[in-house]
Amino acid sequence: GEVCTMINKKYSEFLPSMQSAEDLVSQVEELASNIDLLRAGIENEVQRDLNVAVAEFTELKQQLERDTLVLSILKKLQEFDTAIKEYNTALLEKKYVAAAQHLKEAHSSLKMLKSRKGFELKILKALGTELTVQTQNMLYHLGEEWQKLAVWKLPPSKESSSLESVMHSELHLHTVPSKEEEIAGPPVASVLEAFAVLGELHTKLKIFGQLLLKYILKPLISYPSLQPFTEEQSDVFILRFKSEEPSLDHSSPMEVFDKIKLVFEVLHKYLLNVSLEQPAEDGKDCRVTLAELLGEMIWGELSDCLIQNCLVNSIPTNSSKLEQYIEVIKSTEEFETALKTMQFLKGDTTDLLKYARNVNSHFANKKCQDVIVAARNLMTSEIHNTVKISPDSCVALPKLPDPGAGHLKAQKTSGLLHSDTAHLGNETKLSQYTFSLPMCRISSSVEKLMELAYQTLVEATASTDQCCIQLFYSVRNIFQLFYDVVPTYHKENLQKLPQLAAIHHNNCMYIAHHLLTLGHQFRYRLTSILCDGAATFVDLVPAFRRLGMECFLAQMRVQKGEILERLSSARNFSNMDDEENYCAANKAIRQVLHQLKRLGKVWQDVLPVNVYCKAMGTLLNTALSEIVTRIAALEDISTEDADRLYSLCRTMVEEGPQVFTPLPEDDKNKKYQEEVPVYVEKWMTFKELMIILQANLQEIVDQWADGKGPLAAEFSAAEVKSLIRALFQNTERRAAALAKIK
Repeated sequence: GEVCTMINKKYSEFLPSMQSAEDLVSQVEELASNIDLLRAGIENEVQRDLNVAVAEFTELKQQLERDTLVLSILKKLQEFDTAIKEYNTALLEKKYVAAAQHLKEAHSSLKMLKSRKGFELKILKALGTELTVQTQNMLYHLGEEWQKLAVWKLPPSKESSSLESVMHSELHLHTVPSKEEEIAGPPVASVLEAFAVLGELHTKLKIFGQLLLKYILKPLISYPSLQPFTEEQSDVFILRFKSEEPSLDHSSPMEVFDKIKLVFEVLHKYLLNVSLEQPAEDGKDCRVTLAELLGEMIWGELSDCLIQNCLVNSIPTNSSKLEQYIEVIKSTEEFETALKTMQFLKGDTTDLLKYARNVNSHFANKKCQDVIVAARNLMTSEIHNTVKISPDSCVALPKLPDPGAGHLKAQKTSGLLHSDTAHLGNETKLSQYTFSLPMCRISSSVEKLMELAYQTLVEATASTDQCCIQLFYSVRNIFQLFYDVVPTYHKENLQKLPQLAAIHHNNCMYIAHHLLTLGHQFRYRLTSILCDGAATFVDLVPAFRRLGMECFLAQMRVQKGEILERLSSARNFSNMDDEENYCAANKAIRQVLHQLKRLGKVWQDVLPVNVYCKAMGTLLNTALSEIVTRIAALEDISTEDADRLYSLCRTMVEEGPQVFTPLPEDDKNKKYQEEVPVYVEKWMTFKELMIILQANLQEIVDQWADGKGPLAAEFSAAEVKSLIRALFQNTERRAAALAKIK
């Protein structure tokens, strides 16, 4: 009973809690089914509505974007339209800068429109065309205005650019500010500024600059007689030329600078002092003046022209004038300063000023060039215009500077090189003729060449170091040039004309003679700058002697060849009893004498006497030697042959010496004619041959005198025997005579 009660009690407690648990379960189940319903509802309906809403929202957003874009495009189109309208109004009122600015606005509106992707409007093409048309229209109006403002009156283009035609150039500037500026039309500034806004200023200015250079600036530099002439009238300013007699061929840089400065001053006043907006690199606008723009365009060409046609000519040609050149440098500086003030030039020293300041180097270059040109002209002039020189002639020269003066070392120097004495280092006095030249003729051009060399060296000693070195080397170049140019340039004449060959020989010897001592007089000044001992010309001496010798020897070979050629027609001097043979031999001898006589004349008074006598002696010797050889080779000489050969030989002996006429005064030539045996090696041989032709056997044996007589001195035993066999019949007396020749 007790247990039962306990169970009941537990049970009764349990039931309610179970009840509540069951309630809970059923509630949860209900909730779960509600959730399922809700999920299904959401999945089926709300989700769909939401998708629709998002789609609607996106569409509205795109609609808005489209509308905004269309609105901005319409706004740009409106801006474009307004800009074009305002441009038209401004253009009518001749407010050119405003008009140009409106065009620029229209241009940037159009650029924006074109950059929109997906909006390729057909209208844009039409607008572009419209803008181009309006821009061209505006440029045309501006061009018209510009042409009225700056009027060029130019010579007809057919005319050459002579002084005559240049005189007709004028520039009229209708930019004189008038009292009632408003009515008078737009001032120059607005026209140019409008060009600048439209980006066309550069082109216009370039054309103006080229005309200015061609018709005004360059003629002023080239023609010293032109003067710029200006006049201002009520509404126009005129720039033209007047012509004056120039004092010199080239105007001085000072004069040219003044003229150019005047032109720039009036241009600055009436035209170029206009300041313009220029877009800078960083997009900010900066102001530049028109003068600056024009300066940039034409300065390069103008300064080249000033250097080439003005400064180059003003470089002095001798060092004494270098001091005065400071003026030119100063006026170049002033010229540049003036142009900078007017803003034509910016920046520091230009090429023009550098050129002027570098005068020392230009002086040396110009001097050297002048020297070489002068030398070359002398070398290519005629050789045959000659002057006579004698042992005591010396080069005409200004006094050499006293070595104590200025920056030269104080040492004794002999004044002029007088060619009869020379002091050597150890002060031993040489014979007065050691360094003297024999009397002869040289080309006057070579004498002038030598004077040029001396004068250039004198100039060198008075110059700055750099210039001194350059001048010294250009004197060496003169001689190198002579060595290369003359033999080639005069080649044909030196081969054909014996007189020219002789003069050329003298020229070379004369130059060699001076080169020996040329460096010597200037050594104190030159060696201090040039490295040790370089100030000399002695190294050139052998080459010049060789040059003269070779040319003359070549001529001698030609003459020898002609002599042998003539004697070859003498039929070997055989069978002289035949009239025809005798005539041929006689003619050959006459021709040889004639040739020698002619040479004797053309070399007379040209070659130094000793050279003359050697040369004539050598040629006469060639003839005699050839005759001896031919006669000695004959196998049979009849008595008549011998007589005729003798008379031919006598002609040679009598007339041969008469070809020696080294001097124009006949009485003075006797002495040289008597000395012929000294110069003609075979003279005595020839005389002995003549004796044999006339002698009997006994006389020949006597002349031989056991190999000790005069005949033995000239002929060998074999030659004498051969002659005896040819001249005499084979007899016992001949055999006896032959036996004695051994």
